[in-house]
Amino acid sequence: MPESTCAAPLPIRPAPPSGPLEQGREFAWTQADFARVQALIHQRAGINLHDGKHAMVYSRLSRRLRDTGHRSFHDYLAWLQTHDGPEWQEFVNALTTNLTAFFREQHHFGILAAHLRAKSAAASAPAPNWRLWCSAASTGEEPYSIAMTVLETLGAHAAFTLVASDIDSRVLATAAQGVYRLDGLKRLGAERLQRFFLRGKGGNAGMVRVKPELRQHIDFISVNLIHDDWPFQEPFDMVFCRNVMIYFDAPTQQRVLARIHRVLKPGGLLFVGHAENFSESRTLFALRGKTVYERR
Repeated sequence: MPESTCAAPLPIRPAPPSGPLEQGREFAWTQADFARVQALIHQRAGINLHDGKHAMVYSRLSRRLRDTGHRSFHDYLAWLQTHDGPEWQEFVNALTTNLTAFFREQHHFGILAAHLRAKSAAASAPAPNWRLWCSAASTGEEPYSIAMTVLETLGAHAAFTLVASDIDSRVLATAAQGVYRLDGLKRLGAERLQRFFLRGKGGNAGMVRVKPELRQHIDFISVNLIHDDWPFQEPFDMVFCRNVMIYFDAPTQQRVLARIHRVLKPGGLLFVGHAENFSESRTLFALRGKTVYERR
C-alpha cells in the first residue's frame, strides 16, 4: 500500500477507561480498541484476527487515524461506526493480507493443465468455453498465472473467461493494471516473459506490462466472500480460493464453502491453500489431489 501524505501527529488524548493503555505509542490504544477492531473486521470481511495481531493492527490502522485526523483509536472506531462511507473500504484494505507470487504452489498449475487437457479431449465439438474464478486475486500474480497456464495448455485461441476478485480495492486496481517490476519475474523464464509481457522502455525500463492477449481473458471485480450477493450468473468449472480460509473461523469457512459449492459445476475443482483442509465438508467436496477438491 502506498505511503499516505499526512500532517504532523496531533497530541494524544487520554483513552477512555476501557483497558490498559499500551505505553510509548503515538495514539491511544487499548485492549478494548483491539477487541472492537476484531469485531468490526469479522463483521465486514469475515477475518478472524487472533490476539497476537495487536502490533500489526496498530501499525496498519495508525495510518488511517492520521489520514482522518483522529487522535485515538477509540475516536476513530466510534466515528467509523456512525459513517457508511468510503472509509470502511480503507479499513478493510488496511487489515487485509496480500501475500502472493506468480505460480505460487506450483503443483496446482500442473493439476489445472492436466484437468484442462483431459476434459477437452473428452468433450465433443465445439471445445468447452471454460469459466474459472480466482477469488483472492490480490495484486494479480495468481490470476495471470492461471490464464498463462490455460493458454499454454489449450493454445492461443482457447475459449475461457477468468473472473478475478478481491475484497481489497487497492490491490485489485494494481492487478487490473498488470504492471510489475521485471526483477520480480525472473522465475517465469525467458519464454513466458517474451510471450506474455511487454518490457518497458525509457522511463519505464525495468518494468513489464501484461500483454492484451492475456489481459483480455480476465474480468477484475470486487467480491466480498462473506456476503451472499455474489454476482455470478453462470457456474464455474474451477475455483481458486487459496490461502483465504485460514483467516476465517470455522462457521465462516462452512458458509463460504457452501456458497462456492453452489457456483461450481458438478465435478468442478476447488483449489485451496497448502495449510487448508476441508475434510469436514465431505458432503460438499471430495479430495482429489494435494489441496484440490472436487464438487460433489
